[in-house]
Amino acid sequence: MRRILILAAAGGSAALLLGALGFQFIGDMPPCKLCYWQRYPHVAAAGIGVLALLIPGAILPYLGALAALATAAIGLYHSGVERSWWEGPTTCTSGPITNLSPEQLMQQIMGAPLVRCDEIPWEMFTLSMASWNAIASLVLVGFWIAAAKSSR
Repeated sequence: MRRILILAAAGGSAALLLGALGFQFIGDMPPCKLCYWQRYPHVAAAGIGVLALLIPGAILPYLGALAALATAAIGLYHSGVERSWWEGPTTCTSGPITNLSPEQLMQQIMGAPLVRCDEIPWEMFTLSMASWNAIASLVLVGFWIAAAKSSR
């Protein structure tokens, strides 16, 4: 059972990565900075999954759960940035334009990143890709924890 749970968890991260790459290269939706940040823990989780298949014990599945939890947290943060619940990194969001001179506004426009973190390029059932990543990643956390518990 442990092996199946690890395959599901690591395979889920790999599938989410492939989906993101599909949106990027087939769907022509370049990722923003926060999108990239969400990918790194998935890469770690997939690698941890390979190791966990080879090495017994609960430590690696718990590390996989931590990686999945990290990408879920970044996804939730990104969702909040997209919905203007809070500000995102200044390197990928727009600053306020009130009280700016035309020159300052032009500077802000020219200095803006090509892909902004505070815009939603795709939604399904009113949830963005970042939101779906957070939900799916929380499910993967459950698989990782179940794998860790079955390791005992």
